[in-house]
Parts: sequence; structure tokens; C-alpha cells
Amino acid sequence: MKINGNEIRPGNVIEHQGGLWAAVKINAVKPGKGPAYAQVELKNLIDGRKMNERFRASETVERVRLEQKDHTYLYQEGDMLVFMDQESYEQVSIPTDMIGERAAFLQDGMAVTIESHEGRPIGVALPEHVTLEITETEPTVKGQTASSSYKPSTVDNGLRIMVPPYMSVGEKIVVNTETLEFVKRAD
Repeated sequence: MKINGNEIRPGNVIEHQGGLWAAVKINAVKPGKGPAYAQVELKNLIDGRKMNERFRASETVERVRLEQKDHTYLYQEGDMLVFMDQESYEQVSIPTDMIGERAAFLQDGMAVTIESHEGRPIGVALPEHVTLEITETEPTVKGQTASSSYKPSTVDNGLRIMVPPYMSVGEKIVVNTETLEFVKRAD
């Protein structure tokens, strides 16, 4: 689907210079002289490279629609992650570095959405929040609970997350998978 250069929005995937690029940031610029343009930060979906590009309103770009299918995480095999299609029960292997540090959030049986283009997987969308258990943290200092400072802790998947000072070992917390930040105490 063709769209004008000024219609690109964050999250859109476009075909540019023979590759697939996701728009990360957009800045509309209206100079004193000359036509307005959109300054777009693009990230290559295949190799992760970033670049800045200017698109004028008169230019057209090809917007790519990605196929999204629900999968279930099964296990890790070497540097590959194995998922199962929830409809056809077909197994798909994806390199761990495609997900990056967020791969630590994967749990057995977790439902994820795999985005693919022409049958080739290019991205994995994890649930926004996951529940983890604190395995290591500093002890609570009496009287410190009123301050808004956070303390470092380690959760059961090995990641270090900043938590409020009243949290202790063994408590379950909800963590945002995008920002890697504490959200709330789990129920």
C-alpha cells in the first residue's frame, strides 16, 4: 500500500532501499523556505541498523503489512528459540538475538505474537507485563519506606530490576517487558 511521506507514523513498517524498515521516531519539519518534510528515524527489521531519512509530502513509500500469528513459546535450543503455531501446531525456530535481552522474559507456554513478512519471521511481540519473583535484594531499612528511592534486585530470570524499598526476597512483582521496569506488586 503506497502512502505519502508525511503519513508515516511510529511503528509503521515500510519498504525502503530494498529492505524492511520500522519507523521509530518521526519529526515534522516546516522550514522557512522550501516544502515541509518528515525527518524519520528508521530501524532495519532484519539486521537492526538505524538510519535517518527525510520524506517529503510529495514522495510516496510502500507501507508493508506484516502477518501476525499467535504462537506459544516451547523451549530454547542452543541460540534458537522454538515456538509453536497455536492453529497448525507447526514449530518455528527464531534466533535469540532477534528478541535480544527481552528473551529472558520468555516462560514455558507463554503466548506471543510472531510478525512475519512473506513467510519469514521478523519480530516477536511479548506480553506487555510478566510476573516474576524477587530472588535477591538488599534488606529493607526501617524508616526508608517513605522515600521514593528504588533499590536494585535480581528476579528469577536473572535480570536486575529496580524495585521500591519495601519489597523483599520471595515477593512476586509485575515487570514491563518493554521498559524492563517494576510496575506493581503481583496479587
